[in-house]
Amino acid sequence: MASESESSIKKPWIETPLIECATLSKQAGCRIFLKLELLQPSGSFKSRGIGNLILQSLTQQSTKDRKPHFFSSSGGNAGLAAVHAARDLGCPCTVVVPYSTKQYMIDKLRAAGATEVVQHGASWFEADTFLRETFIEGHEGNVYVPPFDHVDIWEGAGGMISEIETQLGTGEGGFPADVIICSVGGGGLLNGVVEGLEKCLAKGEKGRDVRVVAVETDGAHALAHSLREGRLSSLKGITSQATSLGALTVAEKAFENAVSPPKGVVVESIVGSDADAARGVLRLADEMRLQVELACGISLEVALNGRLKDVVPDLNAQTKVVVVVCGGSNINTEMITEYRERLEQGWN
Repeated sequence: MASESESSIKKPWIETPLIECATLSKQAGCRIFLKLELLQPSGSFKSRGIGNLILQSLTQQSTKDRKPHFFSSSGGNAGLAAVHAARDLGCPCTVVVPYSTKQYMIDKLRAAGATEVVQHGASWFEADTFLRETFIEGHEGNVYVPPFDHVDIWEGAGGMISEIETQLGTGEGGFPADVIICSVGGGGLLNGVVEGLEKCLAKGEKGRDVRVVAVETDGAHALAHSLREGRLSSLKGITSQATSLGALTVAEKAFENAVSPPKGVVVESIVGSDADAARGVLRLADEMRLQVELACGISLEVALNGRLKDVVPDLNAQTKVVVVVCGGSNINTEMITEYRERLEQGWN
């Protein structure tokens, strides 16, 4: 239960709509529901987890004399979520990004209200190390905001599960959806979904298992790689164009949740191609007039291209499938046009 101080502070994320799409359902052969996380203030689901971490930091700080200064090492959606949440809660936020970060995203961070955007290093790891050594270690009042590996982030992301439960209505025992599809980068969203389901299932009577389909693109398939190795293992590099999925290693908890999920939850892993992800982006743009990153498009495409039947053998016209439309800000009409042209030229 939220403390008095926590409940008095406005949450820097919103409840998002859950909509059933008849045209996509017809294509998929099941009932497709879209959880529209791209409508979060930062443009992605990251507003939930990062927002919760920042909110918890504010409510737990030992002194109220000085607002904490938040520091993120992500130049992507996590950094943008940190800037939005900190700004909305009246706190400064600095983002450190590698030199490889596109000017497009740097401009977005600054426009969102970043106190400063610092460029350092050739990779996220180098930028993150610089951030910790320069701004966090020995600096009281400065708060590190990781992109995915933190319990407060998982708890925040898990809040969408109770929303889905309410929005879908009561099922015939257990959770009202049969399948939840989500993209996996470092595993923050997966952990939130699994742990959110665990809480919901613990409240009610035992029903059928809920399948969580964890989706990645080839070249950013850190979870699938670890599952194949039988242990937590790192990719040698990221070769996928879905850079928001670009974690070399998933969080240890994500691997644990995939291998041994809580009772009532089954986690399945699917890997698709960048071209599959682009097809998903185009489907959302054409059918729903929504713009999302490749990292999000891959989850929808898996629901529609027949792969879902591989992990949900009893899939039928009444199966309720929720696709987490996680969003992402590294997308524009020019990029969507490029994906369309490349697919027409045979991109696979």
